[in-house]
Amino acid sequence: MRTVWSILNKLGVPITPVIWQRFIQMMLDLGRSEVGGKARLLFALLIIFLCAINGLNVLNSYVNRDFMTSIEHRNMDGFVFFAVMYLLVIGIATVVTVLYRYAEESLGLLWRKWLTRHAIDRYLDNRIYFRLHATGELTNPDQRISEDIRALTATTISFTLMFLNATFTVVAFSGVLWSISPLLFVVAVAYSILGSLLAIYLGKPLVKLNYDQLDREANFRSRLVHVRENAESIALLRREGRLKARLRDRLDDLTANFQRIILINRNLGFFTTSYNYLIQIIPALIVAPLFIKGHADFGVITQSAVAFTHLLGAFSLIITQFQSISAYTAVVARLNALRDAMIKERPVRSPTVEFSEDCGSVAFEQLTLYEPRDGRILVKDLSLSIPAGISLLVRSTSESAEKALFRATADLWHQGEGRILHPGHDAIFFLPERPYLPPGTLREVLLRTGQENGIPDWKIRASLKSLNLEHALLKAGGLDTEQNWSDLLSLSEQQRLAFARVLLAAPRFVFLDHPSRSLSECAVGELLNLLRYQDITYLTLGDAADDPRFYDRLLEIGEDGSWRLSPPGGSKTIGNDTGAAANVTIPEASPKPDGGPP
Repeated sequence: MRTVWSILNKLGVPITPVIWQRFIQMMLDLGRSEVGGKARLLFALLIIFLCAINGLNVLNSYVNRDFMTSIEHRNMDGFVFFAVMYLLVIGIATVVTVLYRYAEESLGLLWRKWLTRHAIDRYLDNRIYFRLHATGELTNPDQRISEDIRALTATTISFTLMFLNATFTVVAFSGVLWSISPLLFVVAVAYSILGSLLAIYLGKPLVKLNYDQLDREANFRSRLVHVRENAESIALLRREGRLKARLRDRLDDLTANFQRIILINRNLGFFTTSYNYLIQIIPALIVAPLFIKGHADFGVITQSAVAFTHLLGAFSLIITQFQSISAYTAVVARLNALRDAMIKERPVRSPTVEFSEDCGSVAFEQLTLYEPRDGRILVKDLSLSIPAGISLLVRSTSESAEKALFRATADLWHQGEGRILHPGHDAIFFLPERPYLPPGTLREVLLRTGQENGIPDWKIRASLKSLNLEHALLKAGGLDTEQNWSDLLSLSEQQRLAFARVLLAAPRFVFLDHPSRSLSECAVGELLNLLRYQDITYLTLGDAADDPRFYDRLLEIGEDGSWRLSPPGGSKTIGNDTGAAANVTIPEASPKPDGGPP
């Protein structure tokens, strides 16, 4: 067994005993899950059907033997009887085989649904999907969840049943073959062992090639998806030539690897084809002399051929299934890599983000953020507390510093140190520069999951009216018509729709990422006043052109990470631009009149 692991590791596919232990644990978890009872029932039915199929195959070999012997002896009564028996056995075997296939596919679907749900839950928990995308440590996790899990569940059940069937076949037909000729039994065992060794030698490169092919296929498909999702931008910018070149490169990459697979399969095919052809003649070469000498009936020749074929098929699983085994091994390794990536711990040097429902402010304590590629300091020793009701404008000549602060507050930036406190993700919203509006109904876009029936329609319509989005409601065809919003609405309308979601959710804080880049200054002012009117405290990443009069404080971050806090139009500053850290709590500000800038 250790030799197998070492071969696979040399091929670049990290299959280890630990992976198989996890694999077995996964199947045990399925048995203990909420669908475990149904899964165990289906598996028990499969075992029963397997036993029935093998019993019918043994019975059929004897019926076929006596049928052929009746022909040899010109026995009409025996011929008719065994012909009827032959048809009856075939009929029963057909029913059992169809039910066996149905139970196998049902178990595979049940397992796939259960395993995919668990993978999706883990993938979306703790923003693992973002970490995998940001770090690039794992290629094509989406393909592994969709395609590899499908292949894993279907192939695992298929291989398990083939192994069990082979075991039952060996038990059932070894006695039959030994009773005909002990020599034929020995030849079957020796022939299968020799063939398996040669198949492993000729086909072992397939494991690594199949592992690589799965990634190359996924890379090619992801490029095609990119073209579909960005069709309008590509057409406007006339980038077809560059994309065509990249698609051709991906196509050349996957076809070159697949060509190597074809060559290995060709060499393996020469061996397996000749191996299978010889199976048909070997029993006759050994049993025919017994018939010629009068030591066996004619039907024994056909019975020996049937028994030899079944027994050799059971012993030759590696030969007949080597291509499938190599692809399956690659799938197991890829899914194990996905599991390891999803349970990987957060880097030790990262900001600590703490949530407290009683927290009435957003606070940064000695927060230092680094550029992940070169370790450059983006924000240095930021110590600042922003209470509810105090709006903050953040400016920096370094957009990387702004993005780092935005993402760190959302617990998405893991290169840094220090402490961040805020009242939790339900009480603080983050609006990215480009709004995210997934396909769905307007009600689903505007409301949090689970709140679809908790907020009345009049309140939703009032929120849309306050943002001049009545036309968007008409375009959408109502609140419950599914639409693709990126195609239906302009970028400005999408941004307003994102603001409508904030107004309906009414969090304590909202962190805005450069809203003025998709909205006019007047529109931004109106939206900020709506937020203030609903007592939603806003923190904004802004540009030099943003009007500071809409804010109570201005935080400026320098290229070296130093920071300075000041009133929007004042000269008094507090910060660490001289190298000393400051712990600043912004005092409560006097209320601003509604309907105008503060």
